[in-house]
Amino acid sequence: MREPLSLESSVDPFELFSSWMEDAISCGMIEPCAMTLATMGANGRPSARQVLLKGFGESGFEFYTNYASRKAKELQGNSFASLVLWWDKLYRQVRVEGSVEKLSEEKSDKYFATRPRGSQISAWASPQSKVIENFETLERSVVKFEQKFADDTVPRPPGWGGYRLIPDHIEFWQGRTDRLHQRLCFRHQAGVWTSKWLGP
Repeated sequence: MREPLSLESSVDPFELFSSWMEDAISCGMIEPCAMTLATMGANGRPSARQVLLKGFGESGFEFYTNYASRKAKELQGNSFASLVLWWDKLYRQVRVEGSVEKLSEEKSDKYFATRPRGSQISAWASPQSKVIENFETLERSVVKFEQKFADDTVPRPPGWGGYRLIPDHIEFWQGRTDRLHQRLCFRHQAGVWTSKWLGP
């Protein structure tokens, strides 16, 4: 079990998040940057899926996707979303809520250039969230784009890029014995972050 949280040492939620992320990476988790992204459809039904955190700081939490995907369409209709990161080896959870904005094309280009070539090809080949005839159709699409870009750098698809969730609510949950868990909630109002303890 981890050491109890200290309110005095947790006045900056981004410093605390960075510290927790370092712990998650160092403890050997398979995918410490995996997080659940929850959005809301036009029909009022929530949907959630796992995405990867690709950057974070005071400006927000960043992830990338296809702009034609279900998540992207739902964000276009409702720009508010939430994130959840769960680190089972540390018995820790972080919840983040806020509004979402698109990253600049320049930033998306820069990140796309760092992706493995296979992942770059997949971004072109996959019509994310759309119905496909079968998996072989997807494999043929991969071959098509591998041939198309065989002798070239793979550019970022125009329909693919990044988002940033700008938080106004960040909650840290530290599991403890006897279910006497610790919950420290940060809220951003009038340009200031304030923190309060919540009952578990």
